[in-house]
Amino acid sequence: MQEGAGEERVRTLTPFDLADALRPLTVTLRSIRSRLGEEAVHGLPEPLVVGGMPGWTPATALTGGAGMPALFATAHRRWGAAPHAAATLSWKSYCYWVAMPAVLSWAVARRVPLVSADNMLVRFSGAPGEALVQVGLRDVQLAVLPDDPLAQSPHPGVTVVGDEALLLKTLRTGLLDQHLDPLTERIREHVKVGRRTLLGSIASGIAYALVRGGPDVPGNVTDSAHTVLGALDLADLVDLVPGHAGETDVQRRTCCLAFTLPQPKVCSGCCLR
Repeated sequence: MQEGAGEERVRTLTPFDLADALRPLTVTLRSIRSRLGEEAVHGLPEPLVVGGMPGWTPATALTGGAGMPALFATAHRRWGAAPHAAATLSWKSYCYWVAMPAVLSWAVARRVPLVSADNMLVRFSGAPGEALVQVGLRDVQLAVLPDDPLAQSPHPGVTVVGDEALLLKTLRTGLLDQHLDPLTERIREHVKVGRRTLLGSIASGIAYALVRGGPDVPGNVTDSAHTVLGALDLADLVDLVPGHAGETDVQRRTCCLAFTLPQPKVCSGCCLR
């Protein structure tokens, strides 16, 4: 009887149940859209899991190098950017969208979706008003803490880690070690740009994602950002400072090279200001 009950439990854990595990993140993204507009989240599709859908390219095509020309060409068409600027600006956008679901899900629910290159899909757009790059998950793979209700799930997509430190380590492994770090090397094979400049865009992407999460992030947003940036050894690349009306501003210590565009742009948090 008990064995049969166990089998029934496995059978009833459907893909929809796992997709529902992302509900805290989905609700947060919808709140950001409501407060800040579509552009604030348009690099992430809804639903976030796009595995099996047409028109998406594995992110491993980028980390392997084959997909890099398409990413740079999209940035060149969008802004008329020189090769090094096209690389750094497309990278800045890419980092933000890849980091956003991981750090926001950690902040609001202590659930970390795996954003390694082999679990993410991408697509590019040079059209004005659309995200330069969109990223989605191939499948729902989550790391959770022992007290999370999902910790009792028998599904192989759910991994239970022992404590907060291990959860942050899992975030770092998926986001940096298995995705963005290899991608920095591919970029530097194509253009001459410093590693610190590229890391600065990862740090600012993480900080901006949490700041834009705003009221949906429990506790102090600045503390959350410092926690994640410290765990990823990126804390010395951005400053979080008080802004207008009690908001938090992100100040970079590196430049994304937007000022080199044919129509120069100096970002709000640029170190050149």
